[in-house]
Amino acid sequence: MSTSYGRHFVTTEWDRALPLHLTSVGLVEHQSPIDREQGFGSYHWLHTVEGCGQFTVNGTTTKLLPNEGILMRTGTPHSYWPDSERWTTWYMTFDGALANPIAASLELPMSQPLSWSDDCPLAFIHEQYGEKFGYSFDFAGVNGSLEVYSFLALLKKYGQSSGQPSLSKGHERLKPIYLLIEERYGDPTLGLDRMAQVLDISPQYLNKLFRTNWGISPYQYLVQFRIQKSKELLLADRNRTVKEIAADVGFQDDSHFVHTFRKLSGTTPVQFRSLFGK
Repeated sequence: MSTSYGRHFVTTEWDRALPLHLTSVGLVEHQSPIDREQGFGSYHWLHTVEGCGQFTVNGTTTKLLPNEGILMRTGTPHSYWPDSERWTTWYMTFDGALANPIAASLELPMSQPLSWSDDCPLAFIHEQYGEKFGYSFDFAGVNGSLEVYSFLALLKKYGQSSGQPSLSKGHERLKPIYLLIEERYGDPTLGLDRMAQVLDISPQYLNKLFRTNWGISPYQYLVQFRIQKSKELLLADRNRTVKEIAADVGFQDDSHFVHTFRKLSGTTPVQFRSLFGK
């Protein structure tokens, strides 16, 4: 049984200067109809905990079932009302000097339904906040900023939009590839075809999966992983030559290794060693 709670937080000039700051959060056991023709004064998130409701935004009405919610920018006109005898909702509102670019960089869908599985942290977030609520100042200032960013990160990781799998599910599916790269990055024959065979899918589809989850191809990920490993080796044993380290991380040509290292790091391997000292 859910128990209603709510907090509205004092917002100072210092809070407004933070990248993000929390303005309110709460659980409403019996959600009443809301109509906001001018929208809300900050970013507004609302999701269903129990029952269901109807949500209208941008001329489209959507039924919000349990584990479904909507994030809206400041000033977005909207309305919502119960569609069952009891509709329990959880909300968070926030703002901040960098709220717009942070939300944009996370590529969170705005004014569109997001859903998640019933075993992920979002399904229990209303309980977590209910347990950790003490005084309002516990969530003020930097503490509130951390709470907002943690919540947005959960939306990014577990939220599903338009039937697409969540980022967490995508990473779980690619886990065998991550393990293969961890264990075989030093093998110069490791390439796209071999990685695709691990998942028994086509190289083209593996490319698509990787770009969805990382924004780069699996080969680009492999190259960046090799360069990161080479940095560890460059610092771990300063007596080893660049050519030896290049071979250890899967480069057959040390000049290609130096070129790639400079392109990704902005320095040569020798300069990298020098920059970090002994």
